[in-house]
Amino acid sequence: MPGWESRTELRNTSFVQLLLSSGLRRQEGGSLLTFELPSQRLRFGRYCHGRVAAAVTRSKQSRVFYVSVDAVGQVEAYIESERAWAVQRAQAEGRYERLPMMWLVTKVTRGLRPRVEWVDADGVVGEQELSRLGWRERQWLFLEGPEGPEPAWLWLTEQGLPMAPDRWNGVFRAANLRCENVLLTAEEREIERDFRLAEVRGKSPYATPHAARHSMALYMLVLLNKLVETRYGLSAVDRRDFAMLFGDPWWLVKTLLGHADVEVTKRHYLSPVTHLQLESILAAAEPADEEEQQVEDLDGVFTRLARESEGIQDIDAILEATR
Repeated sequence: MPGWESRTELRNTSFVQLLLSSGLRRQEGGSLLTFELPSQRLRFGRYCHGRVAAAVTRSKQSRVFYVSVDAVGQVEAYIESERAWAVQRAQAEGRYERLPMMWLVTKVTRGLRPRVEWVDADGVVGEQELSRLGWRERQWLFLEGPEGPEPAWLWLTEQGLPMAPDRWNGVFRAANLRCENVLLTAEEREIERDFRLAEVRGKSPYATPHAARHSMALYMLVLLNKLVETRYGLSAVDRRDFAMLFGDPWWLVKTLLGHADVEVTKRHYLSPVTHLQLESILAAAEPADEEEQQVEDLDGVFTRLARESEGIQDIDAILEATR
């Protein structure tokens, strides 16, 4: 955006990419510690997997999450630049020394149930299972760095202090307002978003932390359905066997999102996927030439979904319409 500079751009974009790639909720992704950032790659090297702590999930149950190597790399770049500078400034100004609570981590065990051990400012030793530490307690964890103690909390403010998960709402709100200032007229901006005409709302993108989770879920549903129906060329019997072995796309996405019941997943994402399936059935009933029979790429699928389904935004289409 012309004339706009962000001192926390890498932090903000890294957080968005992490949520888009993993499908983590705002509190789940916003409560990560630096040593919880996934580093172990899957077999083909495009994704890493980690574990989200039970105490920060809605179900209070720990689960494995997956995130792309590119998203992890962007977070690592943030750690080595913006975050490191914020920590250095905070140390130089003595901010950490004035904190009312600090647990200096002395050991983190490995295994299925890792534990974290620490010592506080009074020399009192403590320990707890890592997965049982809530987001407030996690903000008290510090690691011994080269220039002194620094937060174990991944996402920091400009002042080098842990950024509470709900503060991400303000980051997204500010980004939405910047888009509106560029893409809407002064008269259109005066009307509250909920009362604007659909045509006006469609002129400017609107994002929330949870929208990143929805985007990941919809992407995986469409991708898995396309793989099962087209690329693998499975018959009805083959699809049934595939589902028995690996789970159907709904079950797989439900597991990735950490939903307790697959019906919750269907309630949020059934409409656009059903739209695609119905379209495929109708298309199969009509004769088509060779060009129409070619498999459509995923970008084309999502462009059509945004055009034909309610509640889905295509940012490229929105920006193209404003040019």
